[in-house]
Amino acid sequence: MKTLISVEQQAIAAKKAAKTLSLLSETDKNDALNTLADYIEKNVERIIEANEEDLQKGKEKGYDEAYMDRLALSESRVFALAKGLRDVAELEDPTGDILSEWTLENGLQVQQVRVPLGVIGMIYEARPNVTADAAGLALKSGNAIVLKGGSSSISSNRAIVEVLHEALRKTKIPAEAVQFIDSTDRAAAQQLFTMKEHIDVLIPRGGAKLISAVVSNATVPVLETGTGNCHIYVDEEADVEKALNIIVNAKTDRPAVCNAAETVILHENWLKKHSSALAESFAAHSITVHGDEKAAVYLPDVIPANEQDWSDEFLSLDIAVKVVCTLKEALEHIERYGTKHSEAIITENKRTAMQFMALADAAALYHNASTRFTDGSALGFGAEIGISTQKLHARGPMGLPALTTVKYLMHGTGQIR
Repeated sequence: MKTLISVEQQAIAAKKAAKTLSLLSETDKNDALNTLADYIEKNVERIIEANEEDLQKGKEKGYDEAYMDRLALSESRVFALAKGLRDVAELEDPTGDILSEWTLENGLQVQQVRVPLGVIGMIYEARPNVTADAAGLALKSGNAIVLKGGSSSISSNRAIVEVLHEALRKTKIPAEAVQFIDSTDRAAAQQLFTMKEHIDVLIPRGGAKLISAVVSNATVPVLETGTGNCHIYVDEEADVEKALNIIVNAKTDRPAVCNAAETVILHENWLKKHSSALAESFAAHSITVHGDEKAAVYLPDVIPANEQDWSDEFLSLDIAVKVVCTLKEALEHIERYGTKHSEAIITENKRTAMQFMALADAAALYHNASTRFTDGSALGFGAEIGISTQKLHARGPMGLPALTTVKYLMHGTGQIR
């Protein structure tokens, strides 16, 4: 019971802090973000030491390589947290923007203005970098935030939040604007799901099970982020060098992230010509192929693909290979197994590319480029709070505008109806 009362008190405190935040200037918020960055840089060793506790526990529990990679913080990754905060400080503050305005026939002036959501509940797994990224984006957009990280990263998250609180006390933003649920009790998360009177929106970020649990159980509105079963379709008119470079980058740059490619769909005519080059590229980068019967005809050492290979994220140097004869077949496979995250086509035929981009249903679509660009910083948003795969309110990498809503402000001279 103590945990539940504590969580509610934290949410109430966050809501109160959000009122203060809404009155601060962009300069006040930017100064605060830069102070947060300074404090993170000054406390690199402290944060890494806490992270080592989580990594040790992860080893003892036998977490896989992909999970450990998401959990790990190096010196460069901690400095990247600070840089992310400074990048967000450099971005234009969307709050207060007048999106549209008009005057009615009776003289009533109407403005549609962008405002903060209020209090964000953030539920996430493994990635301690989310703690700083989410806090920075929330504060810049005028929102308070309640953070509930996974038990695997609790020491890292605790250390980062302690540093953020120390920094905030030197700024005009109340430290209560960043709340951290310092508990591994699932009941704490369950209560966060249902505190509609205090939390304005929930954002889950993690695996499919976490996201499904939040969407299924929450009474608070959810900004749904999704897993990334991303596909690359290599058309029969694809340039071989572009195709090989993009496949390798999308699969190997960071295999454990959601914008890594998990399936390559190959037009059979292209594969007939370039099977040797593709096989050599896979071998050179230690990529294990799980393929259909046709893939096994053209490529060596193919593991027969099962339903799970088509539908799940590998998050490793494994890739599924599907061979098709038409664009329609490729799109049907993506429609069946895709998670509406990121899809790519490699082709020199612009008409085919436009057909693919018109018909593929995903938040991000690429022509002759790697799926690895579905990322807030890569697209110039600064840090991101997640990648939305839904269609309402926000879609794709969610930066500052996604953390706002609108108000209609009416200015009159005594009009009545």
